[in-house]
Amino acid sequence: MVRPGSPDEVAALLRACRDAGAHVTVQGGRTSLVAGTVPEHDDVLLSTERLTGISEVDATERRVRTGAGVPLATVQRAAAAAGLVFGVDLAARDSATVGGMASTNAGGLHTIRYGDMREQVAGIDIVLPDGSFVQRRSEVRCDNTGYDLTSLFVGAEGTLGVITELDLWLRPAPGHRLTALCGFADLNSLIEDARQFADDSNIAALELIDGRGAALAAQRLGIAVPISTAWLLLIELAGSVDPTDQLAAMVGGANLAAPPAVGADAAAQQRLWQVRESLAQVVGLFGPPLKFDVSLPLSAIPSFADRSTALVADHAPDAIPVLFGHVGQGNLHLNVLRCDGAAERHLYEAMLNLIAAQGGNISSEHGIGSRKRDYLGLSRQPGDVAAMRTIKAAFDPTGYLNPAVLFD
Repeated sequence: MVRPGSPDEVAALLRACRDAGAHVTVQGGRTSLVAGTVPEHDDVLLSTERLTGISEVDATERRVRTGAGVPLATVQRAAAAAGLVFGVDLAARDSATVGGMASTNAGGLHTIRYGDMREQVAGIDIVLPDGSFVQRRSEVRCDNTGYDLTSLFVGAEGTLGVITELDLWLRPAPGHRLTALCGFADLNSLIEDARQFADDSNIAALELIDGRGAALAAQRLGIAVPISTAWLLLIELAGSVDPTDQLAAMVGGANLAAPPAVGADAAAQQRLWQVRESLAQVVGLFGPPLKFDVSLPLSAIPSFADRSTALVADHAPDAIPVLFGHVGQGNLHLNVLRCDGAAERHLYEAMLNLIAAQGGNISSEHGIGSRKRDYLGLSRQPGDVAAMRTIKAAFDPTGYLNPAVLFD
């Protein structure tokens, strides 16, 4: 493993490895869920953990410059100190790095309000596979001078170059927040109401929580879950005025199975958010879970929940499926707990085929990595894949950079 401390050192390393015919795998916070940082050859591992510089926040332009190895939580603290917020938030905020998040175009808990990482990146510095530099920076928000190189590298999973620095947009911190946890007897009712809630301009989060996962959080982790229903929906409103009346109107017409639990102050809001964020711990209680990161049309989610549960029962009768995620965009995480290793591969392929058959995408925010590369054709047409291969070959003719990722 090599830990370069500057873009120049990254460039020197890439040139040396290219000339020696050595493969390079890039690692950030190593929170990838699709084996995107796991080498398959005798690779040199390039860690970005020393690329941790961070500038003063420019509160006027609402932006900050960071190294690729800066953890998300560090950016969040810097933004908060300036009265601003960073638009992407993840449960792995203490370990996920902004370079890795940009490489996979991460989304997170507030995607419905602020968008994914691509919408947060104002500029980017890249070291290309030949050791040369691309510095795509602009001081203005509207810039239509040629190809959008920033967007090309965001989401490329490190296959086209190594991100070393980023300019990140920040947003005004809302003056008021209000969080509510709502219970539903069936998923159809939840989706119907979530579709309506998503249109509200003050929506900051809409998070689906499987009642099975919430029950496990209560039993095994001691998390206080104030509502016991088959499905839960965490709603957060944020704005310049108190949204209490607005929330009351929203939930007043909803198909709730129980009165909602409302968090008006920061401590109460945090307790409700713990129900959602505890699922990251819950899914590891029975050993490494089988994870699916999917995107589905909202109308397909209830059917997918039923059919995926049946599929798990067919392949791994003792397993426990837990579904949660960012339901406002249809970005969901299905975790299969206690899945027997012998059944895992057959279930994995069958589940990805089910997702594609329901009009979904096999990756919503974690990328393809090496785990899903054999299934890329389920979400991309042959012409798409051919075009991506052409771009890869243009930047990395020998294919030595992140060779296990995205393409077989």
